[in-house]
Amino acid sequence: MTDTISILLVDDQELIRLGFRMVLEAEADMVVVGEAGDGRAAIAQTAALHPDLVLMDIRMPGLDGIAATEAIVREHPGSRVLVLTTFDLDEYAFGAIRAGASGFLLKDAHRHEMIAAVRAVHRGDAALAPSVTRRLLEHVSPQLDAVPTAAPAPVEDPTTSLTERERDVFLQMARGLTNAEIARALFVSESTVKTHVGRVLSKLEARDRIHAVILAHRLGLAGDDSLPGTTDASAR
Repeated sequence: MTDTISILLVDDQELIRLGFRMVLEAEADMVVVGEAGDGRAAIAQTAALHPDLVLMDIRMPGLDGIAATEAIVREHPGSRVLVLTTFDLDEYAFGAIRAGASGFLLKDAHRHEMIAAVRAVHRGDAALAPSVTRRLLEHVSPQLDAVPTAAPAPVEDPTTSLTERERDVFLQMARGLTNAEIARALFVSESTVKTHVGRVLSKLEARDRIHAVILAHRLGLAGDDSLPGTTDASAR
């Protein structure tokens, strides 16, 4: 990679931030440009530093990571948010999705999983392996159906605006595949896939790939056969 990924670390524990900094800055394409210990500081630092990516803890004193994520996504759309979460806390994962987080990372993730997740979110790919996507959907889908959204649900299926090829790409995105994996599956170039992904997200009015996965699930397009549980990030 030639582009350097600028990262803001947000966690209320200084030792955790130090550990993350050491891991991330060991990579030639990553630089930590700032740190914050709570949500309000995270918002202020994002405004001042314009990082490519914010690595956001959720549970912090004062303003939590969900509220901070919502503000950052709204006010600084050029900065993507990768949330640190645990899947035994359903309400936090769900809240982060609604707030606009672009990816999720378990706090006990291995070093290579963190590096892969940061790069995936930065380039617009999904930050979750299919098995993790499955676990996320299993936890949040009942709440997605139960909690009303700010805007009324569309009457028509939004996927009807997709071309046949765009729909193929959308279904592969729903499986949690990266652009490179979709290209191999559909026998097209990765640049072609990237173009289709952009059009799919635009037509479906999805913020990013993880929201496209949630949409596919709600439309019944991401069943068990579409989200294999045998592939894990640690196997990549």
